Amino acid sequence: MTDPNIPVTEDELHAYVDNELPAERRGDVEAWLATHPDDAARVQSWRAMAETLHARYDTVLDEAVPKRLELERLVRQPRRWVYGAVAATLVAFVAGGGAGWIARGVSATPSTFQSFTVDALDAHRLYVVEVRHPVEVPGSERDHLQQWLTKRCGWDVRAPELTGLKLVGGRLLPGPSGPASFLMYESTSGERFTVYTAKVKTEATQMRYAVQGSDGALFWADRGVAYVVSGGTDRTRLTQVAQAVYDQMEKSGG
Repeated sequence: MTDPNIPVTEDELHAYVDNELPAERRGDVEAWLATHPDDAARVQSWRAMAETLHARYDTVLDEAVPKRLELERLVRQPRRWVYGAVAATLVAFVAGGGAGWIARGVSATPSTFQSFTVDALDAHRLYVVEVRHPVEVPGSERDHLQQWLTKRCGWDVRAPELTGLKLVGGRLLPGPSGPASFLMYESTSGERFTVYTAKVKTEATQMRYAVQGSDGALFWADRGVAYVVSGGTDRTRLTQVAQAVYDQMEKSGG
């Protein structure tokens, strides 16, 4: 038996939405929601979001977590890539059309482009399906998120303000040769974009586009930091988001 007078916590509300709440507590939560309209509205919005995400991303929900995303890799030696197999999964092009996208240095070697893009797309596919835990630090703590990732990653990590997209938050990930920052954004329709950054030896590169399954990515490097913006396969929309990220990084100097 549980005490129905015990206040319902946010964790219990999430568990209720996910059908993970113990049966003996479910009636208490439903009684609470009947008399707390604000919490009832939050539960309804979470359910709507879950349904949207399931409809959009259910095809990748059951995929195994890629070994390259295991946190232990942060302290391991960089892996050796089987580049032929990776290249077979990517369709890459040079993205042009604007002065801001013109290369300021040599183009990235195929191995740099492949390793960063595949890591970024793996992370994107893994976390965009999450409803309760898509990030470690929520977007409501933007300043803390930026300071934490900057300290852990070793470069100035900024979460850009993107028109029409809300910052969901971010997390720390293992990158090809060290830590990587990972930021997630979301539209009002539930579409999610992610921004993955990590150190790279190449100083600056052209923009390059890749498609893997139902996901697209734009890669570039600037001032020794590589960026990958991932989203759907609508290249025009993805380019708009990536250019907004690029422009703000240019203004902030990194």
